[in-house]
Amino acid sequence: MKILFIGDIVGRRGRRSVSRLLPGLKIEFGLDLVLGNAENAAGGLGATASVLDELVRSGVHGMTLGNHTWRKKELADALRRRYPNVARPLNYPPGVPGQGSFVLDVAGVPVAVVSVIGRVFMEAFACPFTTAREELERLRERAKVIIVDFHAEATSEKVALGWYLDGRCSAVLGTHTHVQTADERILPGGMAYITDLGMTGPVDSVIGVERERAIGKFLTGMPSEFKVAKGPARLCGVVVDVDESTGHARGIERIARLDDDFDLDIGGDD
Repeated sequence: MKILFIGDIVGRRGRRSVSRLLPGLKIEFGLDLVLGNAENAAGGLGATASVLDELVRSGVHGMTLGNHTWRKKELADALRRRYPNVARPLNYPPGVPGQGSFVLDVAGVPVAVVSVIGRVFMEAFACPFTTAREELERLRERAKVIIVDFHAEATSEKVALGWYLDGRCSAVLGTHTHVQTADERILPGGMAYITDLGMTGPVDSVIGVERERAIGKFLTGMPSEFKVAKGPARLCGVVVDVDESTGHARGIERIARLDDDFDLDIGGDD
């Protein structure tokens, strides 16, 4: 089974790159399943129901969220209706809308997707290590193929969770920092790992934001409105090859594809 997981999709520019590049990637890799992190998909901060629906129409089968899950108030109501193909972080406090994992049927094979958020340099969420382990034990009764999105800031925390979950799931894939790392590998227990998938959004930016706004904030310390940059974009992610009979990963390939056919008017307000 070939699974593409797309790194943090940023704003309208990132969404357009997904719709433009995904058809070719499906053919090139023979993809069976497409997943993506959509927590920055609406204007670079948060997501909306309409944006999630747009990504589904573009060919994304399931999505994860992260620390910006509640940026758009309307998403809470949408998640209360339990989008069956969207997971917000599992280790959020009990009782919040949505679900921390979901299971998709891929040509008769159940595939579980789990979203977990880190604690280092982040807010004080429940322990991602024990929470993830308990959820994987529960999901193993339903699916052998399990993909974990670890949305975290610190590389050390991501690497540690990868080693901790090796042998318990098919892949641990890092998101949040928007810079693709070059450490993709298969760990000894048969689990695919990468510290960060990278960003799907504008190249000439500061992790998706207009350069001038980001630089100004660093120079002055003053708050600045988050606005997604324009121009060419890049789709980043990995393709994981999983043996569906065992749930073990057979391979992981990092991808970064440029989308330079852009409209100068496509920026970051939605």
